Amino acid sequence: MSSIAQALQDFQSLESLAAKDSALSALDARAKILVTLGFIVTVVSFDRYAVAALLPLAFFPVVMAALGNIPGRLIGRAVLLASPFAVMLGAFNPLFDPQVELRVAGVGIGGGWLSFASILIRFALTVSAGLILVAGTGFAPLCVGLGRLGLPQVMTTQLLLLHCFTWVLANEAARMSLARELRANGRSLALAVYGPLLGHLLLRALQRAQRIHQAMLARGFNGQLHRRAVMDWQRRDTVFVGVCLLGFVLVRQLDLVHELGALVLGMVR
Repeated sequence: MSSIAQALQDFQSLESLAAKDSALSALDARAKILVTLGFIVTVVSFDRYAVAALLPLAFFPVVMAALGNIPGRLIGRAVLLASPFAVMLGAFNPLFDPQVELRVAGVGIGGGWLSFASILIRFALTVSAGLILVAGTGFAPLCVGLGRLGLPQVMTTQLLLLHCFTWVLANEAARMSLARELRANGRSLALAVYGPLLGHLLLRALQRAQRIHQAMLARGFNGQLHRRAVMDWQRRDTVFVGVCLLGFVLVRQLDLVHELGALVLGMVR
């Protein structure tokens, strides 16, 4: 299976998880959106050299995935698929910031390496939280929840249409990749061929999207997508948001790793 087809299958699996009954899917979409936003704000609020202080935040996506019965391998593959962007973002930090900021067993660690590790951890935490939010909610209910939270309807409609066009583009890419594999007989393509292939892919996706848009217009589309989603805020949603936000505040204000290390050393002594 090609990498494009595998990625498409993974995302389809994540979308299908939202339709299954779980403790996470039973929560109101607005509660999950607020908690995920609070988590992301907490992650990005740490100092650029923070590494150990970010580790307790990994507890959140692990618990959310367990509540939603979301396989960790799907989240891991999706995070790895997008990880080159984070690597490119911080790869040159060790060169630009070589000053030693930390010593471990007498070995000096430069600030660039710390900031690079911090970028990778932040990326993994935020991307996994976003993927779990989509897998535990569904994209359409997620957009409805954003609209209920005050996001303009034109933006939620654009998000839904962008989501649909992304699937169109991914399906066309998977078909072209399969056709190339069948015709290439294992031979690799020259670099100059990829430019025309990308252009042809865009044209095919645009033509298919235009046909879909014409079908929508024929069915009375007026610029708004009406999605039915049950939004019933209950006491469990309030408890969920309160407990999560309180946990984020504690992690942000207290260095739990340092406190735990001091406690262990005190018990050993």
